[in-house]
Amino acid sequence: MSKYAPLEFTVPEPASRPGDDADFSDIDIPLAGTVRRPPIDVSPSEIKDLSSTMIRVLRRDGAAVGPWAQEGIDDLLLTGLRSMMRTRAFDERMMTLQRQGKTSFYMKCTGEEAIAVGHQLALSPGDMNFPTYRQQGLLIAQEYPLTDMICQILSNERDPLKGRQLPVLYSSKKHGFFSISGNLGTQFIHAVGWAMASAISGDTKIASGWIGDGSTAENDFHSALVNASVYKPPVVLNVVNNQWAISSFRGIAGGDEATFAERAHGYDIASLRVDGNDLMAVLAVSDWAIERARRGHGPTLIEWVTYRVAPHSTSDDPSKYRPREESDAWPLGDPVIRLKNHLVQRSLWSEERHSQAEAEFEDEIRTAAREAEEFGVMGEGSSARDLFEDVFKEMPPYLREQRQKLGV
Repeated sequence: MSKYAPLEFTVPEPASRPGDDADFSDIDIPLAGTVRRPPIDVSPSEIKDLSSTMIRVLRRDGAAVGPWAQEGIDDLLLTGLRSMMRTRAFDERMMTLQRQGKTSFYMKCTGEEAIAVGHQLALSPGDMNFPTYRQQGLLIAQEYPLTDMICQILSNERDPLKGRQLPVLYSSKKHGFFSISGNLGTQFIHAVGWAMASAISGDTKIASGWIGDGSTAENDFHSALVNASVYKPPVVLNVVNNQWAISSFRGIAGGDEATFAERAHGYDIASLRVDGNDLMAVLAVSDWAIERARRGHGPTLIEWVTYRVAPHSTSDDPSKYRPREESDAWPLGDPVIRLKNHLVQRSLWSEERHSQAEAEFEDEIRTAAREAEEFGVMGEGSSARDLFEDVFKEMPPYLREQRQKLGV
């Protein structure tokens, strides 16, 4: 007989499952305004503590406090609030279109709007985002044409990508929005490479890469960090920790043993952990990391702590793997409501203006959706000819023959 007991291994389990009470007691949330703000040229080794705490600006009563609170940005905050509200209205209308059978697929970012909107407001024209499918706020914050965005979701004849991408996988070079890849994680490597190319060319533009908590378990995440550590390009590496990767909670990706921001320590990369439902914190930390990159002080990894309120996609039913009340129990609240309360407290906004803005955005997006539907829904109006275009500079004979046989 063996002197050893049978071997075991561990499968992490979330704190609560369907039927249980929601439990976020394991998330340590410091008081707003208590986390220090270092200079942008600080050594990564000197700010290791900022990867295990959480940078916050907005208090529960709506006041902005602490060293990360910025002054003189009232117009920017109002723009941020409107962009978040517009993004949420867009999400709701697109979900309706999917339920009506007008598109095959959609993914909402409800509860995460502050991260993409706030970060985009800190970037400059020409900077390049390498996003995932839940950063539609990057485009909406730039006034990207809503009708074009909806046409891509409908895959109709006005689809800017001609039906070649899954709905919600947008692309717009003009708006600094690199084509989204369904192979999660690849965009992190692309962001590092693009930032290196920008530096090689003598430009002043930086790259911003995006990944979810679940995709940090992919090899691409670590490959990106290795190259960012060695070559120190002007890049910001964003990890959106929304607690769930489809039905796998953050612990499956190692998020319970250490924060995702702490993973940067082994690569000597500066890292910070931030309340992603606090637009003022998002703006301040984004400014800090972007300026650090642009000044030649190397990459920064930011973990944005948030919660995915909606299903993973229109194909998902989160009630199968998490408590129904979990989103209501999320301790960092709703980013739209938190910023609204701050602006109302300062008499820059009101409940009446908020209700009016909600109605205006719903009407605007309803109108854009109707215009987009005129060009077809669920693939209507697309041409088989598009299969052969934009692939080769000069079409090979065998493709010309195939196209002729199809009569396109």
